Amino acid sequence: MTIDRRKILLAAPALLAACSGSKMLSYNGPQVTSIMAFKERRKLYLMHGNTALKSYPFQLGFAPVGHKRFEGDGKTPEGTYIIDRRNPQSAYHLSVGISYPNARDRAFAAAHGRSPGGEIFIHGTPEEVVGKKDWTAGCIAVMNHEVEEIYTMVGDYTPVFVKA
Repeated sequence: MTIDRRKILLAAPALLAACSGSKMLSYNGPQVTSIMAFKERRKLYLMHGNTALKSYPFQLGFAPVGHKRFEGDGKTPEGTYIIDRRNPQSAYHLSVGISYPNARDRAFAAAHGRSPGGEIFIHGTPEEVVGKKDWTAGCIAVMNHEVEEIYTMVGDYTPVFVKA
């Protein structure tokens, strides 16, 4: 019995994909038109117009009350942002970036001679902090299986509204 090398070469990508344990799901539902996050309630909603498609509990920065002003303050930003990047290799399973700081955030920090910080994401949760409350440095953290859904459902440039 001979093995056709062409068949092996053509089948290799499919075999690798099947064995990779990919974090990616597929989504074929209504478009997520915005993300609403309510810090006090610790609830994040994926919205299609005025309809919530999904909701998730979350953890915040270690100093959860108030708007993020400066790097290292442990606060989660409040305001209107967009999803501006994705990180499939995130240290926190998967992550989608929030466009903090905006021009107003940068101007406020500059007026105080400080950095506004950055690198704010919606991301997963490592095992060692599961069950802890408000452990991030300012991000919004959901469970890993939830960030997989969010990563798949939410497109780049989706508006993100973070409210107190």
